[in-house]
Amino acid sequence: MNVPEVIPIRHEPDYRTDTIGRYEGGQFYATVVAAFPEGWSGDDWQAVKRWHAVLHRFDEAGRHLGSRIESTGTTADGERQAIAAAELLLAQWLDALPGRRYQDIVIAPFEVRFEGALFGLVLEVDDDEEAEEEEDEEGRVWMELYPDGLGFTAPWDGSYDT
Repeated sequence: MNVPEVIPIRHEPDYRTDTIGRYEGGQFYATVVAAFPEGWSGDDWQAVKRWHAVLHRFDEAGRHLGSRIESTGTTADGERQAIAAAELLLAQWLDALPGRRYQDIVIAPFEVRFEGALFGLVLEVDDDEEAEEEEDEEGRVWMELYPDGLGFTAPWDGSYDT
């Protein structure tokens, strides 16, 4: 399994990774995202789907320094309002980063839990026997960014699948 110690993430303006980059203290990954608590299942998903402003910070080597996560409401409370509140909060946090510039980043795996939901960059391995027969090892190993749903695989060039 040839997974690098740090994973490149490509900056893509006006798309899923448009608010990532570097600042005087290192690197950052910022997003507005919805999350469910791990293991949740049920019918009332609107009341459980929580919207968040998220700012992960990393040092220059890509090691996780900390995360700022704040919930702004559920879909049942009003999805548009929750998203708008998260976007406003995230803009304030980003404005406070000295020397902020949007660009590609390179980060190491990390995990943070907030209100029962997983946030982080996590190694995933498909242990399905059928997948083993059909794909090589590289096709069964990836890094997943949670809860964003971005998957990173070989050749580890910063591109991702959703």
